[in-house]
Amino acid sequence: MSLASTEIRPRSPLVAPARPAESGRPLRVLKIAPTSFFADYGCHVRILEETLAIQRRGAVVQICAYPGGRDPDGTDVRRVWGAPWSSSVRVGSSYHRLYLDAFLGARVLGSAMTFRPDVLHAHLHEGAFVAAPVARLLNIPLVFDFQGSLTSEMLDHKFIERGSPFFRPLRWLEGVINGRADVILTSSHNAADVLRCQFKVDAGRIVAIPDAVNPEVFRPAWTYTEQQRQLARLKLGIPLGAKVVVYLGLLADYQGSGHLLRAAARICAQRDDVHFLLMGFPGQRRFQEYATELGIAHRTTFTGGIPYEEAPFHIALGDVAVSPKLSETEGNGKLLNYMAVGLPTVTFATPVSKEILGPLGRYAAVGDEAALAVELTAALDDPERPRVARALRQRAVDLFSWDDQGKRIMDVYASLLRR
Repeated sequence: MSLASTEIRPRSPLVAPARPAESGRPLRVLKIAPTSFFADYGCHVRILEETLAIQRRGAVVQICAYPGGRDPDGTDVRRVWGAPWSSSVRVGSSYHRLYLDAFLGARVLGSAMTFRPDVLHAHLHEGAFVAAPVARLLNIPLVFDFQGSLTSEMLDHKFIERGSPFFRPLRWLEGVINGRADVILTSSHNAADVLRCQFKVDAGRIVAIPDAVNPEVFRPAWTYTEQQRQLARLKLGIPLGAKVVVYLGLLADYQGSGHLLRAAARICAQRDDVHFLLMGFPGQRRFQEYATELGIAHRTTFTGGIPYEEAPFHIALGDVAVSPKLSETEGNGKLLNYMAVGLPTVTFATPVSKEILGPLGRYAAVGDEAALAVELTAALDDPERPRVARALRQRAVDLFSWDDQGKRIMDVYASLLRR
């Protein structure tokens, strides 16, 4: 396996060096998050880290979000009112979003009138949809943070079928939303390709701002003492001397959770020195029961959700990390956290995974759980594992820093405001 870094594509010509707003006041950014921000997964992490990164560069940020979730330190979150049954954190597609989006649109207009932002920065298609009329009404630039195809996500989540009568109208609506933003930021170069090739979006309106990581927070596993790691493993019921495979993320079918358990069963049938530490929600109980059916309950530990602040140490408890995500279009930010902590990582060979891990990743054909088991076994037994771990850490530091991405986002804002 080569340890050379893959080449990163050049920046879009839209990106130009930032300069202070002409008014002299700090740049004001109103973010629209059509989700129960903050919960400890996926798009929430991108919203949070982007916010903190641009705030470190002088921006003042306010976030409009659904009810539910929690307010991380250093954030200003303004929530919509919701019905009592809609105030909990929800993952994926839901009919509740129909009225929550209407409430969110009103919240965005009210915040825009009082906060007086220079830029609207909308996350996900629903965020761009409700922000677009406000942007036009108040003549404010709209930035759309695109993290994957809306209809592809619905298919992944089994919310609709490709043959459904709703599919083509939703695909059309997705194209309309893509056309409303002044600039579209993508969480990967693969997502930029999806916009150009599938939705015919002009390349000049697309800027790839790949998912990133804060390498000072996600510190290397070797900076923790062996005593700290072993004590934490024992508290989680992990036997002494076991080789540990970690997963931290959503537990769901489209995340490949069932594939991972079946791969684990194959490994456990061949050797008795491997333990699986599976951290996340919302499918904890269902997949625990499935692990019992497979006869590997004693070889798996399910922790439920892990607070984002505690994620670095929990990842560091592993020897190898895994992400069996099946989606071909969504981002996969957990890989960056694994890299920064310095864990050799096994994943399915999706375009996004290859973009992030490059030649340092171990890949199985998408959906092939037997190949996943083979690659996990090889990663655990690899005598080059320490060298690969340090190379992954260095790749994360060199290519995927949130501080660098924060600068690029501020440059995009400045380019828009100069138009």
